Amino acid sequence: MTIRPYVLLSCAMSLDGRIDDCSPQRLVLSSPADLDRVDEVRAGCDAILVGARTLRRDNPGLAVRSRRRRAERTAAGRPATPLRAVLTSGGRLDPDARFFLDGAEKVVYRFPGAETGAGAGAGAAPAPAVHRELAAVATVVDLEAPPLEHLLDDLSRRGTRRLLVEGGTTVHTAFLTAGLVDELHLVIAPFFVGEAAAPTFVGPGAFPFDAAHRLRLADVRQLDGVVLLRYLTPSASVT
Repeated sequence: MTIRPYVLLSCAMSLDGRIDDCSPQRLVLSSPADLDRVDEVRAGCDAILVGARTLRRDNPGLAVRSRRRRAERTAAGRPATPLRAVLTSGGRLDPDARFFLDGAEKVVYRFPGAETGAGAGAGAAPAPAVHRELAAVATVVDLEAPPLEHLLDDLSRRGTRRLLVEGGTTVHTAFLTAGLVDELHLVIAPFFVGEAAAPTFVGPGAFPFDAAHRLRLADVRQLDGVVLLRYLTPSASVT
């Protein structure tokens, strides 16, 4: 029996709960001090997971940036950067994206329904085609039901004890409604986006954490004008 990884979900948002705006450019919601904190959190994890739309829109590298932190991981016998994973339904991913470009281990998890919204899944590639197109840059895993539990089991078998989930809306919602988050880091930027079509932190869903089952606020920190709220769920085993 595998042990489920400890899941830490991290998100930066505006005062009105938006994680981006509707412009083609990425909206910066974190401060330099918070970006360094995120880098420290990444360095302390075994794997980092994002959704396919986050990968396409933001083109994140998701590497540990600090040379000192990479060296510390290497000295401890760990890869310089954690395993990177992406969750997708269509499987249409650019193998030249920054996510795939270095030597860190990469896994593409594929299952129907991982992406929702207008156009999501349109032109989805058949599984053999996805494996063929991405085989040179990542391991492709077709998830079984229940998909998130299968994903966590697979990551556990790959040595993941601590997983960092970094977005976006659909992935946040899926993990939180499934009750699979142990720790939540929310960073609040001091401005409003004000666009109805801008993506939100989460979408509608049946969340187990409601007014009668509240999260525990473990830390509040100011970081160069943004505020970090750190919450623990009842499943969390560490503080």
